[in-house]
Amino acid sequence: MKFATKDGHRPTVLVVEDEFIIALDLSETVRDLGFKVEGPFADNQNAFVAIDERLPDCAILDVKIADGEIYPLADALADAGVPLIFHSGHVPPIEIAERYPRAQACAKPCPPDRLISMIGCAIEEAETTH
Repeated sequence: MKFATKDGHRPTVLVVEDEFIIALDLSETVRDLGFKVEGPFADNQNAFVAIDERLPDCAILDVKIADGEIYPLADALADAGVPLIFHSGHVPPIEIAERYPRAQACAKPCPPDRLISMIGCAIEEAETTH
């Protein structure tokens, strides 16, 4: 299944995940859906450099990454109106929902069809807010 935008623009999905195999899998899933991938990045530092150059249309974020927790980056993205998908094996989705009520969250391992659905919802949200 591929998602298309109304204007033909290929949305960009930021991937921040420090486990190499999971980062690769997430990136391939995003590419297979027809989106551009920004990353994957294993830490906040490199992800901040990327979003300073261009904001993504949505972001898939692990909570615990190489240089700590993702929250500083997530806060910046949320403040900019970027839809967030948290993909974590350490923090339960309910805890994320308390901090980021508009974000989506799933526990690792997340079934691919559920993740694909979450990406589709995030991209639709990005299109309606931009």
